Amino acid sequence: MESPVMKNLTILTLTGLLLGSFLTGCGPESASQANTQTEQHQPESQHSEETEQHTEEAGQHNEEAGQHAREVHLTEKQENNLGIKVETLSEGNASSTISRPASVGYDLDQIAKVGPRIEAKVVRVIKDLGEQVRIDEPIALMSSVGLGKAKAEYIRLKTELKAEKAHYEREKSLYEQEISSRAEKLQAEAHYQEAKAAYNAAAESLRLYSLSKKDVQNIEAGSDKPLSHFYLTSPLNGVIQERDISPGQTISPSETPIHVANLSKMWVMIDAYEQDIRYLEKGQSVSLSVRSIPRETFEGKTDWVSYSLEKKTRTMPVRAVVENPNRKLRAGMFGTARISTGKKPNVAMIPIDAVQTIEDEQVVFVPGKEDGSYKPVEVMLGSENEGYVEIASGLKPGQQAVIAGAFDLKSALTAQGRSASHGH
Repeated sequence: MESPVMKNLTILTLTGLLLGSFLTGCGPESASQANTQTEQHQPESQHSEETEQHTEEAGQHNEEAGQHAREVHLTEKQENNLGIKVETLSEGNASSTISRPASVGYDLDQIAKVGPRIEAKVVRVIKDLGEQVRIDEPIALMSSVGLGKAKAEYIRLKTELKAEKAHYEREKSLYEQEISSRAEKLQAEAHYQEAKAAYNAAAESLRLYSLSKKDVQNIEAGSDKPLSHFYLTSPLNGVIQERDISPGQTISPSETPIHVANLSKMWVMIDAYEQDIRYLEKGQSVSLSVRSIPRETFEGKTDWVSYSLEKKTRTMPVRAVVENPNRKLRAGMFGTARISTGKKPNVAMIPIDAVQTIEDEQVVFVPGKEDGSYKPVEVMLGSENEGYVEIASGLKPGQQAVIAGAFDLKSALTAQGRSASHGH
């Protein structure tokens, strides 16, 4: 029988052989574990410094890689092919000038609709369409039976007044000579005053038919000119814009077949938007350009801003009075009105197409440090106006930015990002 001491010795020997065999089989991994165990016994301060150094180097490498990934590098040929255009951002304000669609119309304060005030027949048309007329200048010769009768009555009353006046003056003289009684003098005076009142009433009736004071005074019996004739005259300086009469036509007092327009100024009706309300007011300068007259503008001022919006279009009507030299503007023309609101420019302005969206960020590309490199800068936008938008933050006036070719730069940057992701 084997003693207990020898039995224990045998077990220890076998355990040592197995452990040695296990360590030998592990090879490099065993060495690594051994090294790890050794490192665990190193001082903690030395281990912390090495860890921080490795972390800093890794962070710097990642930052450089990120910056490189957020830049696009192009050759000069690629820049030309893509039409990349860089400009210095100008200072502006979307509300300093509001550009809105507009239409041209007549200044209704300078339009005269002419017609007879008594039924009359057209004898002759003196001024035709497009001809200029001055105030009180004849436009058409008319004939009215009613007016002829009124003139005849005027002549009769004028003659009667003359006779009553002479009778009164004679009775007055006789009374002063104590030849005639006071009662006869007073009766003659009363008849004279009645005749005078009737005459004045007849003259005023003729004035109501658009005869001037001079025309009324020139009415005489036995004249070569028929009493029924009278002229339709222009009440203002302007141009015959509408003519709806011809010789022999009978015109009623309710008709106004001739329109005279003073075209030296025109009304411009502007369709402003609801967001423009806080910027618009009466008296602001307006510059109008129309499609049919390129490279020319017409200046004026706003004189009315509506207090209500149109129900269908949700636009707010604004009216401006615009100068019309040489009568180039015509009613019915369409164009664009630029209203100067007086707001001071204070932010950078950029074309709307130059702003791109990348990963839910609105960005503008700017030149990088190297030639041919471009990088996106996140921006906050303000109001838009006429194809431009305010940059509220991110870029300032005077800085350079890509204003053309931004979409292609975005596409290149996106493709570059996908390629890098696929490589990893």
